[in-house]
Amino acid sequence: MGEGDYENGGEDTFPMMRDLNGIRENLDTFIRKATDLTRVLPSIARLKVLGERGSGLRARGEVQDFFKLREECLAQGSLFEDPEFPAQDSSIFYSKSPPKPFEWKRPMEIASDPQLFVEGASRFDVQQGELGDCWLLAAVANLTLNHNLFAQIVPEDQDFGDKYAGIFHFRFWQYGRWVDVVIDDRLPTCYGQLVFLHSSERNEFWSALLEKAYAKLHGSYEALKGGTTCEAMEDFTGGVTEMFELKEAPPNLYKIMLKAYERSSLMACSIEPDPNITEAQTAEGLVKGHAYSITKIKYLDIATPRMTGKIPLIRLRNPWGNEAEWNGPWSDKSPEWRFIPDSEKEEIGLTFDDDGEFWMSYNDFKTYFHRLEICNLNPDSLTEEDITEKGKRRWEMSMFEGEWVRGVTAGGCRNYLETFWVNPQYRITLEDPDEDDEDNKCTVIVGLMQKNRRLQRKMGAECLTIGFAMYHLPDPDNLPKPLGMDFFKFNASVARSPSFINLREVSCRFKLPPGVYCIVPSTFEPNEEGEFILRVFSENKNNMEENDEEVGMGEIDEKVKNEPVPEEHKSEDKIKEYFKQIAGDDMEVDWMELKEVLDYALRNEMPRDSSESQDIITTVLSLLCGLVCRDTPLAQAFDVKRQGFSKDTCRSMIAMMDVDRSGKLGYEEFKALWTDIRHWRTIFKMHDKENSGVFSAFELRQALNAAGYRLNNHILNILMHRYGTVDGKITFDDFMMCAVKLKAMIDMFRERDPKGTNSATFSLEEWVEKTIYS
Repeated sequence: MGEGDYENGGEDTFPMMRDLNGIRENLDTFIRKATDLTRVLPSIARLKVLGERGSGLRARGEVQDFFKLREECLAQGSLFEDPEFPAQDSSIFYSKSPPKPFEWKRPMEIASDPQLFVEGASRFDVQQGELGDCWLLAAVANLTLNHNLFAQIVPEDQDFGDKYAGIFHFRFWQYGRWVDVVIDDRLPTCYGQLVFLHSSERNEFWSALLEKAYAKLHGSYEALKGGTTCEAMEDFTGGVTEMFELKEAPPNLYKIMLKAYERSSLMACSIEPDPNITEAQTAEGLVKGHAYSITKIKYLDIATPRMTGKIPLIRLRNPWGNEAEWNGPWSDKSPEWRFIPDSEKEEIGLTFDDDGEFWMSYNDFKTYFHRLEICNLNPDSLTEEDITEKGKRRWEMSMFEGEWVRGVTAGGCRNYLETFWVNPQYRITLEDPDEDDEDNKCTVIVGLMQKNRRLQRKMGAECLTIGFAMYHLPDPDNLPKPLGMDFFKFNASVARSPSFINLREVSCRFKLPPGVYCIVPSTFEPNEEGEFILRVFSENKNNMEENDEEVGMGEIDEKVKNEPVPEEHKSEDKIKEYFKQIAGDDMEVDWMELKEVLDYALRNEMPRDSSESQDIITTVLSLLCGLVCRDTPLAQAFDVKRQGFSKDTCRSMIAMMDVDRSGKLGYEEFKALWTDIRHWRTIFKMHDKENSGVFSAFELRQALNAAGYRLNNHILNILMHRYGTVDGKITFDDFMMCAVKLKAMIDMFRERDPKGTNSATFSLEEWVEKTIYS
């Protein structure tokens, strides 16, 4: 379920809202207890509870607050049972039945003395079970190497001691925010043994519980089958990941890896799988289709009988944590180690155990592995101590969230020139080149991530094929916002994603001269809908903004304003007489009378009054037909079902022009409405080139611009969700309703902002009154 679905509310929203204040109080208590951690890791201060408004996921019941639930269980003397992730087969598999009988057991039913940690957490606590999630395990093993990051994921305020109540919680980064996930401690077992991730110590359970919380976040254990280590590394850090194909490795890759290690980056690697054998083992002891974590990068001093110097080495770990290790040069007990001084071996903690960990040379690493993944940490993941005392550097980061909406902002890739320009656009300014860069260029890492696709697997959703392109803007102040089709027609990209690919994230590192650039994220095909997050990392500060219009009013298109006025419209006396015949003695019309006039026109029905009044109303109807759809059949322009304007549109027309809040329109109000209808009809005809009664939603921005409205992508997406058809079209009636609502809301705002500051103040009563009436 996407964040947008949650924001719209629903029946299950209200229990959560009733309890939100209590949750917030407990969260505040939690944050106060974690003061030291919040000072160390700033990102934790923005923690959300899974299912809370803004967490990105809808709660299936009440929002689960760890501290409140634990206190309730302790008071009742009961152990927590999670209703949102029950101890059932459906929490393990969504597409099949279990291959053998699984039994859910709590840790005290598995081991006599359960502990969350036995002598702390280490990479050797990560032992793979029967689930194909080695990609996750490689990241978990890496996580144990960074105490601050680990404490952020696995809070230290829980154990099997006095406050044990069968409830635990873990924290993960999800699309720009940290989310707290609550679970019970019932774990899948078979014949008394844990089925999935477990520790080498039988009574240590942090890793098994962490995997369960991650499975809950994504809907089931099965949802974790298959993935890339970068996905998990990002969910543990909020960082952005790069992928390198080692057969095409840049010449400075080891330097990149060394700098990444010095910045506490998480790294993993893998070998292409054998299509015929799952996790086939090579003659060198390596496993194909299996993720390894990289735990150290170091130049080691070496002294041989013929030479001395430094050799680039890499330490890796197999998540299996057993004897399945590399057996080539620099492996355990290999002869090469005799050329390394004992002091060096002691410094790196060299051991020769069957623990899955081993060393190899950089050249062998490039030869035998195929892919490298580096997770560059979010700036919030580095502490002030890291920066000031340990001399580490942090990235500068900019981030925006957006969405591709059918018919509006889902324009597809550059192959589809006519719609490519409607994709969201982001302008980034690079001012200072990297330090010591000989070419005076800036390092930029761009990461484009699509949201919530793993969670939606059970509904058949797979990852979209996504990518991005970057364009240099040599004269940005004289270019429109957003860039139009002509710009992309005559300008080539200066950087782009290596390919369009159906992964959760596509990212790439570039070296660019200082300047202003525009990034355009897109799906490969037009009209593919999804939410995304765009992040840019650079070594020095970057300034990033949406390359889009500011919401406001502009001028009506000259073609619309200068449309010839029919002869019968030019005499004000005649218009007034027509209005009087419709309105009656009170000289006012309500929404039903307005709708009646339009419905008469559609059904070709005339009121049976005196012949004179019938002639007058017939003339009025002809006039309105001319206003609304001059030489196109009115019924066709409105609705193929000949329903005419909806009652909501007519009500909104009345409300828009009803200055005195009488619920009716007087003559002057009616005359102003008349002018607006004529303008909107003209605009609709300009874009309905086939006289079909609809136009493509890709033209909605231009149509509303012609009406004098300046809107950004965020507002256009909302309008499309509200007024567009499922196939990306805008009907005449919906366009009229859209224009009416926009005019009413903007006019209402401008009343309160006479100086044009783009800021206005409303009391709650005033806001409710105005929004209801509009």
